[in-house]
Amino acid sequence: MLFQTTQAHEQLRAKIRAFAEEEVKPIAFSLDQANEFPAEAVKKLGELGLMGIPYPKEYGGAGLDAISYAIAVEELSRVDGGTGVILSAHVSLGSWPIFAYGTEEQKQKYLPMVNEGKLGAFALTEAGAGSDAGAVRTKAISHGDNYIINGSKCFISNMGPDEGDFVILIALTDPSAGMKGMSAIIVDRGTPGFSIGKVEDKMGIGGAAVSE
Repeated sequence: MLFQTTQAHEQLRAKIRAFAEEEVKPIAFSLDQANEFPAEAVKKLGELGLMGIPYPKEYGGAGLDAISYAIAVEELSRVDGGTGVILSAHVSLGSWPIFAYGTEEQKQKYLPMVNEGKLGAFALTEAGAGSDAGAVRTKAISHGDNYIINGSKCFISNMGPDEGDFVILIALTDPSAGMKGMSAIIVDRGTPGFSIGKVEDKMGIGGAAVSE
């Protein structure tokens, strides 16, 4: 199939490539070696309106298409895989579930934050289950207007000692229903009982924050 990007796509590519070359490439090696999160670069991505590429303008997003989002991840990953992972995990895992399945109240609260650079994280993996959603053992018990969550997650994408403003956490809300009894719950950093464990020691993509 013959496929051609639009002029707007290529203009976006040039913009992100210039950003990646100037802001990320000079520090890419050190980020990977030191497992250092590129906080300043991510902040600037938010200021440029690139952290909310696929979200409608009514929520403060850029209102661009999936190809634009793919171009952004591609161009960042071209100079540093970790920075590309930060954007892709932030959008596809840490905030898209809110846009696709959240209430209007949740969208109004979180998507403008996302678009400004507040980092979304995703917590599925557990030490005894890996990334097998059907084997998750973390439980969330309804308690009035809230849930009490008990469990431990590991390899949480975009969550570190200072990184990650909220997390989409997968937990069992009805253990008797098996896979159908699972829910995705938004947990804000700083929620009572929420704590960060060890930072995972990865073989690569060191700049991407991943922790327990």
